[in-house]
Amino acid sequence: MIKARFAASALLSLALLGCASDGLITETGGVLVTRSACTAVAIPAGTGDVTLFSPENARTADAIDIVATMTKLTSTCDETGDYVITTANFEVQAQRRNTQGAREVVLPYFATVVHAGSNVVSKSVNRVGLRFADGEARASTTGQATSRVLRSAATLPEEIRREVTRERKAGEADAAVDPLSNPNVRAAVQRASFELLVGFQLTPEQLAYNATK
Repeated sequence: MIKARFAASALLSLALLGCASDGLITETGGVLVTRSACTAVAIPAGTGDVTLFSPENARTADAIDIVATMTKLTSTCDETGDYVITTANFEVQAQRRNTQGAREVVLPYFATVVHAGSNVVSKSVNRVGLRFADGEARASTTGQATSRVLRSAATLPEEIRREVTRERKAGEADAAVDPLSNPNVRAAVQRASFELLVGFQLTPEQLAYNATK
């Protein structure tokens, strides 16, 4: 089972910024941090690649059949309506050992929406198909996942938003202070934070193998 905590701490800073820009320099020389309600996307540690063996219960290097990696993760976001719609797109690149004959391999992947760093809101499992041509060692395909989050749930309270996004100028007492160092701000940001996590739907044995690499 995929644990949301794998990516929770790393994603909190992403959630602060959402899909917006950070570190904008204003005309007055200040630094402006911005935030949107867009859902952050990530691949949790240990779930971005999968190794298939032949025979299936083998774990030696000479028994490796196929290695597939999830990469090039990007996202688009529509936050104009009552719901924030975030779409994650990714590529799966794979390599096989035996190149004889055409072959199709189907791999399952999960898409999990996590709220406040640890609360799983939803999870779905989909599949991608890889088609190896006869004589070819490599194949690739693309996949997609979508999250739908109520905009009001992903919106910071106005006073917290002002604290996070206000312009900070050099020389001010708190110019270099991370707004997340304030416990109240950190808690509010976490409550309004959602992440879309995607990765291969691995068996316990596959997870254990990834942990040893």
